[in-house]
Amino acid sequence: MKRVAIVAILIAAFVAWQVWRSAPRDEGAFLGYVEGDLRYIGPIEGERIKSVAVEVGDKVAASAPLFAMETPVLDQQRKEVAARIAQMEAQLQNLQAALNRPQQVAVLEAAVTRAEAAQKLSRLTYDRQKILYTKGDVPKSTLDSAEMALSRDEASLTEAKRQVTAALLTGRSQEIEGAEAALRQARSQLAQLDIRISRQSVVAPAGGSIEDVFFRAGEMVNAGQPVLSLLPPEGRKTRFYVPQDMLAQFRMGQRVRIFCDGCQEPLYAQVFYISSQEEYTPPVIFSDVEREKLVFKIEARMEGAAINLPLGLPLRVRLEAAATR
Repeated sequence: MKRVAIVAILIAAFVAWQVWRSAPRDEGAFLGYVEGDLRYIGPIEGERIKSVAVEVGDKVAASAPLFAMETPVLDQQRKEVAARIAQMEAQLQNLQAALNRPQQVAVLEAAVTRAEAAQKLSRLTYDRQKILYTKGDVPKSTLDSAEMALSRDEASLTEAKRQVTAALLTGRSQEIEGAEAALRQARSQLAQLDIRISRQSVVAPAGGSIEDVFFRAGEMVNAGQPVLSLLPPEGRKTRFYVPQDMLAQFRMGQRVRIFCDGCQEPLYAQVFYISSQEEYTPPVIFSDVEREKLVFKIEARMEGAAINLPLGLPLRVRLEAAATR
């Protein structure tokens, strides 16, 4: 029984080898598949997702809305800064009004004129009472009263002059400059918050197709964590593997032709990457021509109608000069 089983296995192996030898081969073609340079798009700041505006497979244009994040903390910070700005503006207006109050300064200057008149009258009264006291016509108490009135009016004049000086102090201009600087800083903070809030409504950085959506409305997402993946048309490429003895036929910028099952029109791609290091053939790639293990990876950017090929589609790639079906 064992001998019969061994014979049967040998016969099956021989038949398989004969089938392999007689199978049609695509000479000169390199097997590969469609791949894409996906853009993983997430929020700049972590928060709960408010809404998602796209679904898998949607075609979007550049700057089209993709998703929006909730902004409760940022909204509260904005209200706080806006209230502080309103307070600063009121304080600045008060300082500016104090500096540019000509009517109030005129009132103070009128008080100085009145104080000067009272001081002159007190001076004349004092001088007259002093002469009379010297002649013995008035008592000492009358002279003392005149002297006290003169001292009072001189003090009042000094106070009135100082009030006018205080109203025109240059130091108030410095207070205004400080208040204006603080107001500019607060307005800058408000502008920064507006930018942070607006950036939580994420738009497409480029046109393309939505390949996957990882989170939905109501879910929490960390800063930078992808919510969806976007594939621009220029991000679609083919990846194929070439044996080392044929690598010299390829160069950067070279055009290759693509064949796939069901593809009617000629499809092309342009080589933009050639690996400088050999690697083992991936298990999903089986060469019809070479059975060697070491190959070099080459990537080519899709052109024309080829940008519509779905990701993962198996392809056969040929050099354009040898592109015959």
